[in-house]
Amino acid sequence: MGKREILPFQYGKTVSKTYFTNRTAELKKLSENLMHGINTIIISPRRWGKSSLVEKAMSRVSSKNKEYKIVMIDLFSVGSIEDFLEIYAREVIKASSSKLDDWLNVTKTFFKALVPKISLQPDPQTEFGISFDFDELHKHTDEVLNLPELIAKKKKFKFIICLDEFQYLAELKGYKKFERKMRAAWQKQKRVSYCMYGSKRHMMDQLFNSSRSPFYRFGDIMFLEKIHEKEWIKFISSKFKKTGKSISADAVRLIPQYMANHSWYVQQLSHYVWESCGQMATASDVEYALERLIRTNTPLYMMSVEQLSFTQLNLLKAIAKEESKLTSKRVMRTFEIGTPQNVIKNRRILIKKDIIQSMGGMYEFADPAFLIWFKQTYFGN
Repeated sequence: MGKREILPFQYGKTVSKTYFTNRTAELKKLSENLMHGINTIIISPRRWGKSSLVEKAMSRVSSKNKEYKIVMIDLFSVGSIEDFLEIYAREVIKASSSKLDDWLNVTKTFFKALVPKISLQPDPQTEFGISFDFDELHKHTDEVLNLPELIAKKKKFKFIICLDEFQYLAELKGYKKFERKMRAAWQKQKRVSYCMYGSKRHMMDQLFNSSRSPFYRFGDIMFLEKIHEKEWIKFISSKFKKTGKSISADAVRLIPQYMANHSWYVQQLSHYVWESCGQMATASDVEYALERLIRTNTPLYMMSVEQLSFTQLNLLKAIAKEESKLTSKRVMRTFEIGTPQNVIKNRRILIKKDIIQSMGGMYEFADPAFLIWFKQTYFGN
């Protein structure tokens, strides 16, 4: 079989190595923070590259210093506090060593009140499971939360624990009580640094910026910004060049402009252009690729608007027209979006549905291609 072609652009999953662009300052700050024991919270909308940034930073840390053990946990699919604790314990144990015997020894050495049940599959390297009795786990939650500190102290290394989509924990039953336990345990740890990151900005703000929250001032907060257009231009041009193609100056500028410098979508449109063009990509190739991208996503966009109420749809129209004062009498009358209370309620719903996001006091479409389709559909432009 021939060698599999490596595509120059990647979207739909975290990017690293050759697919990663810029973020030099953020990489440096995040790596140094976590190596120096400074807990760090990263907040930005979905698909702006948080997970890719963290993976890149942790790869850099682990390659330079074997003293650090990295734990990566995605909380998107965690269904309960008990589920989180079992995953947390399992991933900490697995990160502490590459040997099965060491994992089994940890479960015997560091759990005093809890008696973990271990499950092994034919390949224990990938299928090592741990579970606890429900009632006992609630009585001795601290044994799990303190586990990384105890292991790190005994084995003389340090843990960096990365928790992706952290805000999903806050939606679980019993979170408020559990939140206080987490903070109480984690703030005392000397050999463990935490990186918590999430895409629901309003929820992350409440968790880490509210003085009433247990996690208030738990660590350094980083608000991830969009990558600048000039950096995208350099990145896109270099990727075309490395695959034996080129892209005109006009064409390469259009891609980040159409996609509003949005990381995931810039990579997606760049891929569509690269895939369909000849040796030289022109502005017409970008226009064609954009039409193709929007045509592909049209059923999804149609389904999204069909699920909206009359006033929610009209509120989207006002946002598409870049109205900033959504509760002003003029805007409410012009777009028929109801009362200020209606606007606030519908705005929250659209944010929760991941259709819009807040940016510097303004609201914008989360998906720039959706905005283009929306304008074509409702305004004819």
